[in-house]
Amino acid sequence: MIARLKTFRVSWRDLAVTLGPFLVLLALGFFIAQRFVHPAPPRTIAMTTGPEGSTLANVAERYRKILARQGVTLKLLPSQGSLENLKRLVDPASEATIGFVQGGLAPAVQDTSDLVSLGSLFYEPVFVFYRAPRPIRKLSELQGQRIAVGRPGSGTRYLAETLLKANGIEAGGASTLLDLEGDGAKDALVAKKIDAAFLLGDSARFRTMRDLVAADSIRLFGFEQSGAYVRRFRYLTKMEFPEGSLDLGKNLPAETLTLVGPTVELVARSDLHPALSDMLIEAAREVHGRANLLQKAGEFPAPLEHEYPISEDASRYYKSGKSFAYKHLPFWLASLVDRLVVMLVPVAVLLIPGFKVVPFLYRWRINQRIYRRYGELMALERAAYASTTPEERVELLRRLDKIEEKIITMRLPGSFADQVYILRQHLGFVRGTLTHADRS
Repeated sequence: MIARLKTFRVSWRDLAVTLGPFLVLLALGFFIAQRFVHPAPPRTIAMTTGPEGSTLANVAERYRKILARQGVTLKLLPSQGSLENLKRLVDPASEATIGFVQGGLAPAVQDTSDLVSLGSLFYEPVFVFYRAPRPIRKLSELQGQRIAVGRPGSGTRYLAETLLKANGIEAGGASTLLDLEGDGAKDALVAKKIDAAFLLGDSARFRTMRDLVAADSIRLFGFEQSGAYVRRFRYLTKMEFPEGSLDLGKNLPAETLTLVGPTVELVARSDLHPALSDMLIEAAREVHGRANLLQKAGEFPAPLEHEYPISEDASRYYKSGKSFAYKHLPFWLASLVDRLVVMLVPVAVLLIPGFKVVPFLYRWRINQRIYRRYGELMALERAAYASTTPEERVELLRRLDKIEEKIITMRLPGSFADQVYILRQHLGFVRGTLTHADRS
């Protein structure tokens, strides 16, 4: 039998059978990897801040300018203060994604499980100004007086009511609690329309507090029971307000006062993009990292966990800082590279080893097809050397022709032609053996 062996550059059938499972595995790897790839960070993010002119609003404006340098627009949403900020963050209908929230407010809302903290930013002392002929030692001495406690929705209001209640003073009792804050509370206190006012940076400017410290006949309350306050209210911190710290020439305040106050945290929804989390903490370091009257340089921002868990992205940042891409590339390019790296994991894990494994399996599969014919030929050769009748030898030759037909019709790459021709030589040898036996 004379026939031409069919050779091809590639055996597509064997390649498909060999490469197919690997491609499926690679596709599965990409599918799993993309589950861990965050979408591109948004170009605009909304922050809920505080009343216009308040400390929180002024700080938010500094954040806005810093993020603008990176091409991110920070949309500022004025609010009544920390409590309204917190309510916005837990409200799915609100566009606010991040906001300033003072400590101690979590019990005021139903569910904060979807919120995380990017870190504590600064201390927010409770300033209680009052009119009295002599200093008062306890907040309970404000019983029966007119007290400005801030507007509903402000952290000032919530904290003032909490501290007053602990001293037996509540709305509807002998004291009158008024919805005044900031400059309104200052003007009313100076005009003797009220007797005391609670002021925090949540809803007032620091300048307002400084003006009241310098005002005649108005005193700043010192928390002589500060130890008891910080034990009872775990979110409060004890602080020293040194003599003359506001004005050395006028010696304001005239004596060192002990204050208490919560820390303000940068709180975000849990789905905040990691790149934006890093950017916001970077801005926080620029804004809050310097020393002032109440903190040391580098003390804030800090991953101090209070009512909200520190986000995983924030924890990673505080431990190791920004990733290599974000340190050395523009923000948007770094974001792209960061996502591509995750997608390249399947390539590194599967594709690179696959360059060695797939060719090996491909050759092994083709060799198996050739070896299968060798197995058939060896079985037939053993039968040829046995004692056979002419009819049996005819049957063996017919079987030999079928083996040769299978060899000829095999679609094999040209690189395997030498093995096939050697196989055909062996087939010719067996044929000769059968023919010689038949003639003899």
